[in-house]
Amino acid sequence: MSDIEKVDNYLQEAGMFFLATTDGDQPKCRPLGLHILYDDKIYFGIGDFKEVYRQMEANPKIEIVATRGEDILRYYGVAIFDDNQDVIDKAWEVLGELKAIYDENGWSMKMFYIDDATAEFRNMFAVEESFNFKY
Repeated sequence: MSDIEKVDNYLQEAGMFFLATTDGDQPKCRPLGLHILYDDKIYFGIGDFKEVYRQMEANPKIEIVATRGEDILRYYGVAIFDDNQDVIDKAWEVLGELKAIYDENGWSMKMFYIDDATAEFRNMFAVEESFNFKY
């Protein structure tokens, strides 16, 4: 199993994870669940009409945190938006009926991956394993 597959598997097992951004000098955090491993990158999706999208455009440094019991994954770096249609199509397969709502309102799903990324597998006291990803 590759290092990026380890990160993707952890997110899968966690189910829900949290995306942290900043709004000016105010941290913002929200739950997510969508992630797609494609071409050795983990893609995440957000709506172009949401504040989180504008926050990430203004400051693309982000962090994702997931937990499984007492262990923690911190996955952070720079968000890169990618209009790869194959990835967007895979997202709509997962999200199903949500596509009709987006289409009806003229919204777009914006897919991104994390570049200059670090994935830290941690316990409450220390990093147990760490990987870096540069695309």
